[in-house]
Amino acid sequence: MMEENKDTLDLGFAKLDLQRQQRCGFPEVVYCAGKTTDQSVKILEILMEKYDNVIGTRASKEIFDILSAKFPAAQYDELAKMVYQHKDKTIINGDRLISVITAGTSDIPVAEEAALTAEIMGNRVERIYDVGVAGIHRLLARVDDIRKANVNIVVAGMEGALASVVGGLVDKPVIAVPTSIGYGANFHGLSALLAMLNSCAAGISVVNIDNGFGAGRLADTMNSLR
Repeated sequence: MMEENKDTLDLGFAKLDLQRQQRCGFPEVVYCAGKTTDQSVKILEILMEKYDNVIGTRASKEIFDILSAKFPAAQYDELAKMVYQHKDKTIINGDRLISVITAGTSDIPVAEEAALTAEIMGNRVERIYDVGVAGIHRLLARVDDIRKANVNIVVAGMEGALASVVGGLVDKPVIAVPTSIGYGANFHGLSALLAMLNSCAAGISVVNIDNGFGAGRLADTMNSLR
């Protein structure tokens, strides 16, 4: 049984925040991991009926298959593990660019979660992938492109050095995203997280390990400031 008031829709297993878009600029985003398929589908069905643009992160293909039968606009990104509806493609911040930069190809799934989040929220995004410090010439070849961005999201595992390097090359905010990519002493992303938190480059903020969504949302907020 559903109970609704102007602020909340109570599904019993979840209480949907119906005022999130008015307060924060975008509807509630659904973190699907840890929920049953039925729970995720029920929540996303309600949101997709109510809003043009909806995001479900860490979603399975099964969730998408069920939703797509009812919502033709639903899409699924296998790399990012995101199910989403992107009906309103208005570019809100068209004069401002967000770049998403990865150290390696293995970091792309997290980067795509960030990039898609920022795009669905109304931003222009440029992807600059596989330019890590092990081949620094690859990064230096793209410095002019990177400097055009209003916000840079830097996604890196291993030792996480790329965020500090980019931070020393630009005069705009850098959002560092540590990933769990790496061998044993990477500690599932902890080494990259600590390196980014201890960066000597100014202007760097850090989100949690593998949190592409958080980086994309933060970049959207920064990009919207006037």
